[in-house]
Amino acid sequence: MSHHRTLIPLLAAAGALTLAACGGDTTADDNAAATGGQGESVLTVGASTVPHGEILEFVADELAADAGLSIEIVEFTDYVQPNVALDEGALDANYFQHQPYLDQQVADAGYDFVALAPVHLEPLGLYSDSVASVAEIPDGGTVAIPNDPTNGGRALALLAEQGLITLADTQASPTVLDIEDNPKGLEFSEIEAAQLPRSLADVDAAVINGNYAIEADLSPAEDAIAAESAEGNPYANLLVVRAEDEDDAALATLAELLRSEEVAAFIEESYAGAVVPAR
Repeated sequence: MSHHRTLIPLLAAAGALTLAACGGDTTADDNAAATGGQGESVLTVGASTVPHGEILEFVADELAADAGLSIEIVEFTDYVQPNVALDEGALDANYFQHQPYLDQQVADAGYDFVALAPVHLEPLGLYSDSVASVAEIPDGGTVAIPNDPTNGGRALALLAEQGLITLADTQASPTVLDIEDNPKGLEFSEIEAAQLPRSLADVDAAVINGNYAIEADLSPAEDAIAAESAEGNPYANLLVVRAEDEDDAALATLAELLRSEEVAAFIEESYAGAVVPAR
């Protein structure tokens, strides 16, 4: 058995993580990978369900055994607990975040983490249930954006690219306080990223992260009224580990598999442009 998947609900305490191995003890330790019963290195990896968990499952099913790995996937429904669990040692690695978010988390919580490899991009999209174009967003309308600083800033940058607002020139992630011009008089509702698809019924438009859009059957390529370009996009999703495990051989192997041509082909075939391999 190459892996199993565990779902950690939004409000689950990371400290409650207990993981039973398929081939041996998989609780993360100071040396990262444990050893399975067949001599495989067992890695416990936290991930968002879509697409991260699906990509990891492809690796676990198709590539891991030949590379001497057994992968256990622990799925999370938020953007906070995967880093808590990694820091506490319940995970060997996580795969859900981009560099600006990682930098913010390290600054805020003091984590000693490093990124091993960029794996994929998820273009951020502006969606609406009530209008068919950016121009149709009404004066005084409400736009929902993610409430975490990096994704909120990314959302505001997308709105600025579309001419809905003008932002002050700032090198940090912009916030609503950095809006210098708002010609439509838009209101901004800051919502936890996972809840944004549900907000569409209550707002005129919402900027939604790619993984949550996919879970809600929304496609940046087909359904968004505006979307980020993947070209030159700094928001590649990363395989992240504790700094002490940066040189761990099993984790390096996992990074190589996630960057492989096989995984790139799987991403391209599975997500129709909603997820793009990082190059």
